[in-house]
Amino acid sequence: MDFDVAIIGGGSAGYASASTAQSLGARVAIVDPGPLGGLCILKGCMPTKAILRSSDVMALMRRAKEFGIDPVDPHAQLSAINDRKNKLIKEFADYRIGQLNDPRFTLIQERAQFISPHEIRIGDKTLKAKSFIIATGSVVADYPVPGLEETGFVTSDDVLKMREAPESIIVLGAGAVAVELAQFLLRIGVKVTLLQRSSHILSKGDEDLARPVESRFREEGMDLYTSTKILRAEKEAEGSAIYFEHEGKEKQVSARFILQALGRRPHIDGLKLESAEVETQKGRIPVDAKMKTNQPHIFAVGDVNGIHEVVHIAIQQGEIAGYNAVHPENEREVDDRLKASVVFTDPAVASVGLSEKECQASNIAYLTASYSFDDHGKSMCLGETHGHVKLLCDPVSGEVLGGHIVGPEAGELIHEIITLMHFRGTVKDMATIPHYHPTLAEILTYPAEELLEQLSGD
Repeated sequence: MDFDVAIIGGGSAGYASASTAQSLGARVAIVDPGPLGGLCILKGCMPTKAILRSSDVMALMRRAKEFGIDPVDPHAQLSAINDRKNKLIKEFADYRIGQLNDPRFTLIQERAQFISPHEIRIGDKTLKAKSFIIATGSVVADYPVPGLEETGFVTSDDVLKMREAPESIIVLGAGAVAVELAQFLLRIGVKVTLLQRSSHILSKGDEDLARPVESRFREEGMDLYTSTKILRAEKEAEGSAIYFEHEGKEKQVSARFILQALGRRPHIDGLKLESAEVETQKGRIPVDAKMKTNQPHIFAVGDVNGIHEVVHIAIQQGEIAGYNAVHPENEREVDDRLKASVVFTDPAVASVGLSEKECQASNIAYLTASYSFDDHGKSMCLGETHGHVKLLCDPVSGEVLGGHIVGPEAGELIHEIITLMHFRGTVKDMATIPHYHPTLAEILTYPAEELLEQLSGD
C-alpha cells in the first residue's frame, strides 16, 4: 500500500490524472467508494443530454405545421425517456469502469480519509503515497431557504430518476442545471415556474446571452420571474408553495414539487483535510495554476477546486496534476484562456474566453460586435431565429478575446471560435477563412467583418 501517486475519486478528472501519471511511469492507486463512473456520466452531462434530446424532439413535433407537415400532438412517457437514458448511461459507465479496473492501476473501492499529509485511511488499512490528487467532484448544495427542509424538495438527481412527470414544479435557481431541466420538464408537459434571484438567468454570463433563452421559455409557457427574493417555503395539502418578493410585492406560487437547483458545492465531506493540513476556502480547495494545494504534493482537480465546473476543464486539470505529480522538476500550468461553457437549452448558450462582464471588471480594453440569427439565411430556413453571435477582440491587434453564441447548435459552433483562439487568431482571420454557404457557421464572419472595419477605421 505504498504508491507514487494516489488519486481520490475515479470520475473524469480522477481518471485523467491516473492515466497521465501511470503513462509517465508512476505506480498509481485510485480510491473511489463507488458507484463508479463519475458525476458527468452518472448524474451530470450525459444523462441530462440524453433526456433533453427527447424533449427537443417533442418541441419540433409540435412545430410540424410551421414546416408544412400535418400537426401532431406528442405525449411524453417519462419512464420510457429514462429507460433510454439508463441504457446509454450503463454503456458509458461500463466503459469507464473497465478503464478504472485496468491492471495499470490499483483500484480500491473504499472511502479515503487523510490521517497525515502523506497517508490516507482506507477501510482498515493505511495507504502511503508521495503525491495525492483529490478529485472527489461536487454534490448538491444546501441553501438556507426558510421552511424548505421541512416542506421537502427534489434535486437534479431525483429528476433523473422520475418515472412519472409531476403536474407542476417550482424551479429554484437559473444556472445551467436549473434551466436545462426546467425546459425539459416544460416541454414534456409539466407546468413550470422558475424563480431567479439575479436580474437574468445564467447570471454568470453576459445579460444579452440570457434574454433570448428567457423569451423562448416564456413563449413555451414557463412562468419566469427574475430579480426575486425567496422568502419561505410552506407545505400544502397537494404539494408545496414558495413565497417570494418580486417588483416590490410579495407573491406566492404553488406546485406539486419544488426543484432545488441553486447550485452544487465541492464534495470534501469526510476527507479529513485538516489531518493533511490542506487549506480550504468557503468549502472548496484552492489551488494554483499547477493544481497544487497549499501542500505542494497534494493536488485538487475538477469540481472540488471550484474553478470551472465543466468536465473538459476537469480533464485538463487532471492531466496537468498527473504530470506535475510525477515531474515536480518540470511543472506545467493550466491555461484557462480558452475556458469554455455550453448550456444545452433551446436556444443553446455557448461561450469561450472573456465575457464583457469580465473585461469590464478587469479593465481590459475590447471591441465587440454581434449579429442576429433572425437575419441569417440558414437559420431562417431552419426556423431557428432566436439569438445571436458575439465576438470580442483586442482593439489594437484584433486578436479574438472571447466568443459567445446564443442560438441553434451553439455548442457545436463555439468550437470554430475555440479553434481560432487556440491559434491566437484575429477577426481578420475569421473574416477571411472560407465559409460554406448556406451554413450556420458563416454567421460568425459578419461580426468579424464589422470589427475589422472598426479596426481599419481607427
